[in-house]
Amino acid sequence: MTDIKQLQKDRQQLFTDLYEGRIPKRVPIMYNIGWEAAIQLAGYDLKQAQWDNSVVYDVYDKVCSRLYGDLVPVAMTLRNPMHYQMLGSKAIIMSSSGQMQHPEIACLETSEYDEFIQDPYKMMVDKLLPRLYKALDVSPGQRALVLGKAFKAYNDEGAFYGATVGKIVEKYGYATIITHGFGEAPFDFLADFLRSFSGINMDVRRMPEKVIAACEAITPHMIKLLVHMNPNPSILKKAFIPLHMAPYLNQKQFEKFYWPTFRKVIEAMVEAGQGIDLFVEHDWMRYIDYLADLPGRIRMRFEYGDPKIIKEKLGGKHIISGLYPLTLLKTATKEQCIDKAKELIDILAPGGGYMFEFDKSALSMDDVNIDNLIAVTEYIRDHATY
Repeated sequence: MTDIKQLQKDRQQLFTDLYEGRIPKRVPIMYNIGWEAAIQLAGYDLKQAQWDNSVVYDVYDKVCSRLYGDLVPVAMTLRNPMHYQMLGSKAIIMSSSGQMQHPEIACLETSEYDEFIQDPYKMMVDKLLPRLYKALDVSPGQRALVLGKAFKAYNDEGAFYGATVGKIVEKYGYATIITHGFGEAPFDFLADFLRSFSGINMDVRRMPEKVIAACEAITPHMIKLLVHMNPNPSILKKAFIPLHMAPYLNQKQFEKFYWPTFRKVIEAMVEAGQGIDLFVEHDWMRYIDYLADLPGRIRMRFEYGDPKIIKEKLGGKHIISGLYPLTLLKTATKEQCIDKAKELIDILAPGGGYMFEFDKSALSMDDVNIDNLIAVTEYIRDHATY
């Protein structure tokens, strides 16, 4: 037990040093496989296990006994099917294979932009949520009852998973970084859940001023979600923001629609002392100077990009992770996988500000060769210093 506690203390110090701007003793390893992939690796049926809490601890235990990480290498599910079914969700649904998916869907009509801009919260509650969740398309009294039951289910599931993860953390001596908040850039929120990918791409051409005004209207609500809901902000309490739509915009569109309100959100978070994790989806190399200009010390997980340029632009200010292609674990030999890790470490580790992470999380065990994953993470554990 003493050895486990010391291991946990040493791991925690790696992340404390990293986030506070010091050079850790070695490169921290922060990655996780998706909950669905973990279920498969533990040998359970994907569809059945997502409804059966009796297997949750065993899933975590079996995966953690095989995979090395400085944090728990299994992602807690953000899309438990229980409350989505209770809400009659159209926005998040379970596929025939058991994967939770977000189909292309729009709930805001172009004719409703003005109403949304005037009061986004009222519009969401009164009209948009009932369109996304069929069980809310009822009288206000019934809606409150359905929503209350779904929230209870969501909170109960979260508490159960949290308690389970706590036991796993103590058993294996993992470090902990608290994820406290989840949000989006205002433009991403408008695109992902209200207008859809295809809808927003038409809107920026046909009604650009409406899109700008809608993003401005969303911004204070996103700041509230990411900042004011956390009463004790800390750089080690991270709020997670996946960045989605920017690579699909040209430079002028990015500067006009995406960046202004996203920067306002980040500035408010930094001013409040809130830690920030960005998942920089797809290829942001055109906009790397914008990311470099963001305030604070932000962890940025890159899916694609030139590691040398990213290190040059961001290395002295922000924390870099990602860039290791998950697909390589499936297609390459063990030696090739380790060589790629060496290459990234040689570029990104010098001077600090780097943690090892894959470019994305495995959503299915079909995505990876587990032996290659183990070889890479154990190599980094044993050899990756700054």
